[in-house]
Amino acid sequence: MNLHHLLKARAAAGRPVGVALIGAGKFGSMFLCQVPTTPGLEVRVIADLDPERARAACRSVGWTEDRIAATDFVTDGGAAADHPDVEVVVEATGHPAAGIVHARAAIAARKHVVMVNVEADVLAGPLLAEEARTMGVVYSMAYGDQPALTSELVDWARSAGFRVVAAGKGTKYLPAYHAVTPDDVWQHYGLTPEEAKRGGMNPQMFNSFLDGTKSAIEMAAIANACDMDVPADGLLFPPCGVDDLPHVLRPRSEGGVLQGPGMVEVVSSLERDGRPVFRDLRWGVYVVIEAPNDYARACFTQYGLKTDASGRYAAMYKPYHLIGLELGISVLSAALRGEPTGQTRGFRGDAVAVAKRALKAGETLDGEGGYTVWGRLIPAERSLREGCLPIGLAHGVKLVRDVPAGAIVGWADVEAREAGAFAVRRAMERAFAPVAAVAE
Repeated sequence: MNLHHLLKARAAAGRPVGVALIGAGKFGSMFLCQVPTTPGLEVRVIADLDPERARAACRSVGWTEDRIAATDFVTDGGAAADHPDVEVVVEATGHPAAGIVHARAAIAARKHVVMVNVEADVLAGPLLAEEARTMGVVYSMAYGDQPALTSELVDWARSAGFRVVAAGKGTKYLPAYHAVTPDDVWQHYGLTPEEAKRGGMNPQMFNSFLDGTKSAIEMAAIANACDMDVPADGLLFPPCGVDDLPHVLRPRSEGGVLQGPGMVEVVSSLERDGRPVFRDLRWGVYVVIEAPNDYARACFTQYGLKTDASGRYAAMYKPYHLIGLELGISVLSAALRGEPTGQTRGFRGDAVAVAKRALKAGETLDGEGGYTVWGRLIPAERSLREGCLPIGLAHGVKLVRDVPAGAIVGWADVEAREAGAFAVRRAMERAFAPVAAVAE
């Protein structure tokens, strides 16, 4: 609880923490909003494919013209990562392949990396984290985003001596959402296309939240950071409010929905008939813990925790997350403490591409939130054993054979590629493959 004091000391010494931001979209803009009110933190360079759009983003969040003029704007993320006045690189493009390139450039330049780009992290995070450790820099999840906040709750629970039974987040979900495309996404958000356009909202990106893809990616990130298990055939998305977390998110053997203890799961803010869940957790994160003994179980009740009927299982949760507005915590933790706010450490869960409709040979996949595929969470061991295509690689690749609606797309279903993100992913698989997959 001393980040602010450490930052004040840096500011007083005239050595502000220098940051490079790659990607000035919504997440990046929310971070930029907080920079002027965080003395001792300075964004030295912003990389974006459209520098004028990035400058406009700075103006929209309240930056003065003097601050804008003192900031470098570039189109090359690699150049931003190598900026001499930068300690921490924030990768916020949301593009998996670009994220890997930028992270590796930052690590090679011995800069800390805050990976807002969860898509890239799930694709190759274990390898990137290991490369960062080798170079003596921090590779971190982004505080304010749900994976880092959930990982923080898991770390709190384990450090306090509790067994973690379940962890995850809330979202708005119905089974029909898996087939939604960017053409009809806004009706589910209660917006018109014109309103969304005025707000600068990208329909494909927002659709990745709705169709289940983002949930799969984020739960894979939590599983890989916290050594947790994932459901064998995808997330269940049970309707559940905060009061029912310890009842619903316990093992099936105890009356809950989980295959076993230590699972990641996402709860829906909607009942299956579309009615809102009472006291939903749509914007929040949670952890379900188990009392290690009868004394702790009694304390749960004495101090007002919501428990299941047995009193053994209880939940802690955070009802909101502020994404980029909280990102400074990760930046400062890396620069001032040398610690990540959550970090991928292994390969336990994978987000794989599933056909939204019957796909034909010759069609080109369009990635997260698009018209062709959505992302499903499965165990990494299964992904490797069955040759499943990661959703992060389902960008601009052509199918070489038909794929039925609802089927997982495999490596054998797409044109072979050996370079770039494909090669990095294969290297990660070889280095971090689960034991069961290696045995196969």
